[in-house]
Amino acid sequence: MACDLCSAPGGQLLWQDDLLRVVYVDEPGFEGYCRVVWHQHVAEMTDLDKAARAHCMRVVFVVEAALRERLQPDKINLASLGNITPHLHWHVIPRFRDDSHFPQAIWGARQRALRESHAGRLPQLLAGDLASQLE
Repeated sequence: MACDLCSAPGGQLLWQDDLLRVVYVDEPGFEGYCRVVWHQHVAEMTDLDKAARAHCMRVVFVVEAALRERLQPDKINLASLGNITPHLHWHVIPRFRDDSHFPQAIWGARQRALRESHAGRLPQLLAGDLASQLE
């Protein structure tokens, strides 16, 4: 079975190291949506050793903190689903009370019109934030 996250970055590359990458997902109405993608094709966190799991979660938390600082969302959703793409990745999604799906998951039923995006230079700014925290 072909894997989308093995054959493509999964978004605009913001930061990476030898083990994983952080990408910005261009999803209309969900500014700041990022993924933390493990490079190696594994399906679950428990496929990683303890140090790798800790590294992955440290990066997820740094991404969360950077998004909170930049966007001041009402909530951050963290999810590692992999139901459709069984390649270890975390979704880090800033949520706002006026976003199109709040309080439902972004994959759920739309509750209102799409929120206007003000992302602009956000991916570039986030890349700098991540570099300063992770390197």
